Amino acid sequence: MIKLSEPAITEVKRLLALEKKEDWGLRVGVEGGGCSGLSYTLAFDEKPKNTDSVFDISGLKIYCDPKSYLFLNGMTLDFSAELLVGGFKFVNPNAQKSCSCGTSFSA
Repeated sequence: MIKLSEPAITEVKRLLALEKKEDWGLRVGVEGGGCSGLSYTLAFDEKPKNTDSVFDISGLKIYCDPKSYLFLNGMTLDFSAELLVGGFKFVNPNAQKSCSCGTSFSA
């Protein structure tokens, strides 16, 4: 399962409303690259693909493709509005090593 903290849920819903895409979901994924080997991806998507894992968290739809789910199962997406270190943060128990910026990891 992929989880979102309350601040992350609030921020994603705010961004969806800002883009007038309230019916859409958040696609969470992983792609090759970054300083640690794999990078996290976030995007809005209108609907899930047939093979996606789909989660409903407080009325927010989360989509994740099967390959990414192998690396993200158990992860929590958090959000902080702190001025210098704010933004989305990935708390991933599957990551054996993460880069200092927190956007890439190795498993």
